[in-house]
Amino acid sequence: MPEPEEPQREVQVGETRITLLGTAHVSRASAEEVRRQIEGGDYQAVAVELCRSRFSALVDPKSLSQMDLFSVIRQGRVYMVVANLALSAYQQRLADQFHIEPGAEQRMAVRLAQEHGLQVLLIDREIGITLRRIAAGLSWWKRYTLFAGLLAALISTDGVTEDEVERLKEGDVLETAFAELAQDRRDLYVPLIEERDRYMAARLRREAARLGARRLLAVVGVGHLSGIAGHLERAAGEDPESAIRELERIPPPSRWPSVLPWAIAAVILGGFLWGFVRSPAMGLDLVWDWVLITGGLCALGTLLAGGHPLTIVAGFLAAPLTTLHPAVGAGMVTGAVELTMRKPSVGDFSRLREDVATLRGWWRNRVARVFVVFLLSSLGAAIGTYVGGFRIAGRLFG
Repeated sequence: MPEPEEPQREVQVGETRITLLGTAHVSRASAEEVRRQIEGGDYQAVAVELCRSRFSALVDPKSLSQMDLFSVIRQGRVYMVVANLALSAYQQRLADQFHIEPGAEQRMAVRLAQEHGLQVLLIDREIGITLRRIAAGLSWWKRYTLFAGLLAALISTDGVTEDEVERLKEGDVLETAFAELAQDRRDLYVPLIEERDRYMAARLRREAARLGARRLLAVVGVGHLSGIAGHLERAAGEDPESAIRELERIPPPSRWPSVLPWAIAAVILGGFLWGFVRSPAMGLDLVWDWVLITGGLCALGTLLAGGHPLTIVAGFLAAPLTTLHPAVGAGMVTGAVELTMRKPSVGDFSRLREDVATLRGWWRNRVARVFVVFLLSSLGAAIGTYVGGFRIAGRLFG
């Protein structure tokens, strides 16, 4: 076989010889090296740096059409889906600007492995778990700034810089796409790189033991090459199942952020009660202020999102109540009403990845617009909570 052009490491794990091929996610040369390795090597299986959801999106773009939007809204997974779409938008900008499809080497590995009858192993951690572990490791303020950065990335019209492309050649798509969104890159580096190095090494050890394969090719980003090889060599005695369970666990949220919304609601309700004790007229004024401020700002957010007129009305009526019950968000109501009033078509789902690459596309595509309605109405209601709270305090103590 010709001398490999991409960096690689050979690691022996039990009876299995694992070839770690380091690739660049935006390099055509990497895709060709994957071809040479699979067609010229004696491999029984091919492992790729993909999780189940990214694999589905890679091999079956129509899988988005099977997304149950009502479940996404009801289960509070909107932020996770939007983060995934932000990554898709970033990759689409790369493809449009440089005529390079990120992940071409992974597509090549999957396609050729299937053609040659080799097992395809998905060794990366689910992106949703990775993002949730990132969020769990950030303070509430950094979490909000990270998501604000995501929103800014969604509507950015700037081209991908040469520095970002160079990082993609040496690093990881997820790391490059999200690294600029945190004040301290260490907050992202541990769950995005270090943990995934250990996770993919554990998956490779488990798959090697299960398959008993003589030769296994693992196609991973060059930024993961040394880390995975090091874990394979150093942690030979570690139980891979224990490592996988540990790295898939979502750390419990700290108690204070979960208590704060209920505390705010209790203070607001206490303000209403105090107002009625002082005089029924003042109590009614406080309630009316709360309805106008929270409902009005939620309705304004829904309007800016291009929501249906009935969705705007629903936001106005729901926000004064949902802001006093943190378990139910205004966005859940507005998102569900928007989805009912403007049902997305099959075309909306099929064009989703292309549409989210542009600002206009988020409003034009009915699937994406449901998410915009959810986000902006939730933001309006959240702002209304604080504005309304200060208004009540001003009336009571002014």
